[in-house]
Amino acid sequence: MSQDVFQTLRAEVVAQLRAILPDLPEEALARVLVEPPRDPSHGDMATNAAMVVARQAKLPPPKLAADLAARLAASPLVAEAAPAGPGFVNLRLREAVPRAQIPVVLRAGEAYGDGGLGGGRKVDVEYVSANPTGPMHVGHCRGAVVGDALANLLAKAGWDITKEYYINDAGAQVQALAWAAYWRYLQALGTTLTEEEFAAQVPGGLQYRGEYLIPVGEALKAQFGDSLAPGVAPADPALWLDAVRAFTIDAMMAEIRDDLAALGVSFDVYISEAQLVRDGVADKAIAELAAKGYVYEGVLEPPKGKTPDDWEPRPQTLFRSTQFGDDVDRPLRKSDGSNTYFANDIGNHADKIARGFDELVQVWGADHGGYVKRMQAAVKALSGDRPVPLDVVLAQIVKVMKNGEPVRMSKRAGTYVTLRDLIDEVGKDAVRFTMLTRKADAQMEFDLDKVVEQSRDNPVFYVQYAHARCRSVLRQAGDPAHAELAEASMDSLSDPAEMALIRRIMAWPRTVEAAAAAREPHRIAFYLGDLAADFHLLWNRGRDDATLRFIREEDPAATRARLALVAATALVIRSGLRVMGVTPVEEMR
Repeated sequence: MSQDVFQTLRAEVVAQLRAILPDLPEEALARVLVEPPRDPSHGDMATNAAMVVARQAKLPPPKLAADLAARLAASPLVAEAAPAGPGFVNLRLREAVPRAQIPVVLRAGEAYGDGGLGGGRKVDVEYVSANPTGPMHVGHCRGAVVGDALANLLAKAGWDITKEYYINDAGAQVQALAWAAYWRYLQALGTTLTEEEFAAQVPGGLQYRGEYLIPVGEALKAQFGDSLAPGVAPADPALWLDAVRAFTIDAMMAEIRDDLAALGVSFDVYISEAQLVRDGVADKAIAELAAKGYVYEGVLEPPKGKTPDDWEPRPQTLFRSTQFGDDVDRPLRKSDGSNTYFANDIGNHADKIARGFDELVQVWGADHGGYVKRMQAAVKALSGDRPVPLDVVLAQIVKVMKNGEPVRMSKRAGTYVTLRDLIDEVGKDAVRFTMLTRKADAQMEFDLDKVVEQSRDNPVFYVQYAHARCRSVLRQAGDPAHAELAEASMDSLSDPAEMALIRRIMAWPRTVEAAAAAREPHRIAFYLGDLAADFHLLWNRGRDDATLRFIREEDPAATRARLALVAATALVIRSGLRVMGVTPVEEMR
């Protein structure tokens, strides 16, 4: 039996369609799906086959569905096939089919659900990519968890994944960071200046005032002594501020890496925006776009909401992004001739394409939603004859709550709750699981009280408790080997609660495939919640009915079958938690 019973049945559906319609072209079958029905009472699976090929077959969908159902009913896998609605076919499997999945799970281990949907295609998954101007905060946390889980999910579904962090270390923000670190350096030297006196001397003022830069100032003193102090250093900051900026960025990135490691997040590649600028990657990309006719000198219309008096038309270097689905063409150069942020971002994406990726997936904050079209337009223009799709997942803001009130801001960060605050409060696993209990683009409240609550209402606890219960049963039975349990007869598994649990396990490969295709790792959290609920129901049935207990000394055959089911449940929970980056627990304390 295949790992993915849904794929097995899809192959059967396609074979029967070909028998009915031998002249049906292959492309007509591409949209044929076999999925769980919306209403479980309709059966184990449903197919849209008759609906999606009826037009090309020139047959009414209900008539084709009836013919297809009659053929599928003769399959040794199918107990019942019934046409439904405008052209669906509902399928109920023979009970031996789900039961046969238990040995498949036990032999595959946590690799159960690994799929080939990705076909080994190379995908760059870029996420977090926070400016190195301060500690990681809860907004970064959600993007980090979503991106990391999505990368794990795509890898499980058959893509070749590279996890990437793009360091935004060029531009005005890191220049402002350098001045803020220099202020902390002067404090470490014992300056008599006040903060406001110093801020008045800084271009643009003192933008970063959080206490997190105090250790950086001390480290600058240790590294440079008083050589950067006023009266000692050259009067022109251009001669020494670059060294302060580079030192500070390195220090902030080291802290970011530590915070991400505490969250269980690491990257295969770190790409520096400043290095790409130094290498002229953006300029080369713009020259390439110009050679293709996608760059011109022009004047943009006034932005929406601007009156003519507010608008100063001037010639600009523009990218023809409207040619690729954007709303307006986009500037590539500032008035001083330097690159816009968008131009540097074009360089970043050109670099990814040059590295040979087949697809680009990125997780951005929801406030960047308006940036998606222009970036996708640039990638379309850059990739040309070898299209490289850019798929952007937007992660909404997170509000941290405690005792029904928003949590106060971190003193150390100055303006926000840090990622480390959150991890220290509830632990890495609770943070990761909870961040995946909502779709990424839905706003969420992170309730510090609820994520440590030991109740069914807490999905972290509920899933972990199911795994701990599985492990308790297996330890009580002496931790039998999976290979041994896989040889057991599963015929005694017939109670509705047992079959419901088996059918849920059977759906794991299909869940992985669907979640990966939709770029929605939160579906894994939902699936694990349902799987845990099915297991807890069976556990409770055993408390009320002695014949349903997992270990029955008087019935060794039934015991072996139920231990196999428990072991399979634990494996699938661990497989799902691995995708989420959550560590399963052996016992609850």
